[in-house]
Amino acid sequence: MLFRSYSGSNPAIRAAVTELGATLIGQDPRAVERIFWDLYRASRQSSGGAVQKALAAIENALLDIKAKDLGVPVYALFGGPLRDSLPLYWSHCGSTRVRSSEHIGGKRMRNLDDVAALGAEVLARGFRSLKTNLILLDEGNVVSQGYRGQLGSAALALDPRTAKQVHTYLTALRKAVGPECEIMLDLNMHFRDDGCARLARAFEDLDLAWLEVDGLSAPALRGLRDRSRIPIAGGENLLGTRAYRPYLEAHSQDVVVIDATWNGVLQSVKIAAMAEAYDMNVAPHNHSSHLATLISAHFCMAVANCNVLEIDVDDVPWRDELVTVAPKIANGRLTVPPGAGWGADLDE
Repeated sequence: MLFRSYSGSNPAIRAAVTELGATLIGQDPRAVERIFWDLYRASRQSSGGAVQKALAAIENALLDIKAKDLGVPVYALFGGPLRDSLPLYWSHCGSTRVRSSEHIGGKRMRNLDDVAALGAEVLARGFRSLKTNLILLDEGNVVSQGYRGQLGSAALALDPRTAKQVHTYLTALRKAVGPECEIMLDLNMHFRDDGCARLARAFEDLDLAWLEVDGLSAPALRGLRDRSRIPIAGGENLLGTRAYRPYLEAHSQDVVVIDATWNGVLQSVKIAAMAEAYDMNVAPHNHSSHLATLISAHFCMAVANCNVLEIDVDDVPWRDELVTVAPKIANGRLTVPPGAGWGADLDE
């Protein structure tokens, strides 16, 4: 199993997997639900964060083992498949070309011409949805990409210039992809509630599909949703069914974001069922490896109220080498490999 956090490989998760996994030696790995709750009880004094992600990694590994033992894809364990293929949205669209061009073959986004070229590439590759970040455009040139604390201050305050510069970028991107392509904007954790509300008002004319906010207060996110004409998505940072409950009860989001690698597919299916009871759609948070994409895809194949899958298109050129079967992507859609388990293994 691959482990990844925003700061790279997470040693705390690896340590937790090693310690928790040692208690499973000699047990039947197919008893996935029982093992999850045994580990949950054993680690409850330190639940959350790295421990929860370690539980998810173990849970997903057990699902892979069980499905391979039965000779079926993981989604078959949950009544799937519901679909033949999955629509994708291009995540971090443009953002990676601003901050990490040297790692993705030199593709860069520096000015309005590059924004137009990116939009043409999105359409040419069959994508009809994309998600981008806080890219600042001033006098036709990219100033910066708001990421890892580069924007605002300790107070997470919104600089009025930021709203104007991001609006300039989004306007150019909308022109490049046309009215039929959905654009989502991810605000991450750059601003507090007032800044997010101001941005929601500033971007009303751009017909955004959703504004994604990693809010840590269900009432505050519900208040933002009430004030925003743009649909609100959020939840990628929540771990476990109990963490999602107050957000669902408050109907804080229009789209509930779930990370199936951080929660585990079994728990993610439960969260999606909770959301379905509130008539809410879910969308996977999927920002890393091919294996994570396949895990998220199996989750989508088993959940009725999930209608789009996130994927990073711009990435290192050797990404396909890490798995035995790379995801098949054509015309902006993903076809899940037909093999047992996740349909692919890590190539060590």
